[in-house]
Amino acid sequence: MVQKKYVHLQINSKRDHMKIIGIGNALVDLLTQIEEDSTLEALNLPKGSMQLVDGENSKKAIDATSSFKRTIASGGSAANTIHGLARLGTPIGFIGKIGRDEMGTFFKNDMNQSGIETYLLESDTPSGVALALVSPDGERTFATFLGAAVEMTEKDINSSIFENFDILHIEGYLLQNYSLISETIKAAKEKGLLVSVDLASYNVVEDNRDFLNEIIDKYTDIVFANEEESKALTGLEPEESVRSLQSRVDIAVVKTGAEGSLISMNGEITKVPANKVKVIDTTGAGDLYASGFLYGLINNYAPYECGLAGTILGGEVIQHIGAKIPDELWKDLREQVKNIKDRD
Repeated sequence: MVQKKYVHLQINSKRDHMKIIGIGNALVDLLTQIEEDSTLEALNLPKGSMQLVDGENSKKAIDATSSFKRTIASGGSAANTIHGLARLGTPIGFIGKIGRDEMGTFFKNDMNQSGIETYLLESDTPSGVALALVSPDGERTFATFLGAAVEMTEKDINSSIFENFDILHIEGYLLQNYSLISETIKAAKEKGLLVSVDLASYNVVEDNRDFLNEIIDKYTDIVFANEEESKALTGLEPEESVRSLQSRVDIAVVKTGAEGSLISMNGEITKVPANKVKVIDTTGAGDLYASGFLYGLINNYAPYECGLAGTILGGEVIQHIGAKIPDELWKDLREQVKNIKDRD
């Protein structure tokens, strides 16, 4: 099981702590609070989805929502997870591609200031921008212009990068790039890394189900999904879905919103309740859950404890606008997560 893999990695590692590297779309998030869902309808954006748009339609959506309250932050699913891990004090890295522009510089500086070891490729194409439209009920809808991020190919990946890491975390939004994902996973596996995949969005899963099933069965050790994503993958409800995934990967996590999460690990299924909080914006909830869970995993937390660490961070980020937890809250959150093992 997964514990044996981790013992093997620890014995053969010259590092004091296991290291995680993420790969994903390097995006700048424009987080916008809309007043009515009719705005989504006018822009032809299905509520709760992630829609890829070209530069022209991205500008159109940004301009159409410019009168609403807006903030800017570095983003992208894997980058958010990596950022959360960095704030917990974990040695961390990130692979992505940015443009040689203001947005690209913003992204790079934000990651480096958080202590993240970046492997950022550069392009003359504009940097990717994700317009996140936050509905009054907290649900978020993305109109994403991938820009330079989508230009990343398997030829950009130097396998020597993985020599310094133990786990590769991949965001599902990269799934459309079959050759990049396939070759990156193979390179990581050859270096002995475990592979973690976050499914990211139900419509991405639906569009790439066959390829996703292939990489899950051949290469993946850890899967993160929410209720809709797991159903899109397996056709099953959460508990049946996590049982189905149990036979395919070492660790499967299915998040069920206010109902908490289900974790398949070490041959058992564990239920972790959600924290009761006021939801302001669900952007980044799954990403930060993964941050906490992976932190617990590399620090030998039990399955319930890993889920609790994920729940603490995921429950905190949804109380704020955007996929980042405010800086001033991290000291207390670090203590909460690190003290979980003392609660027994």
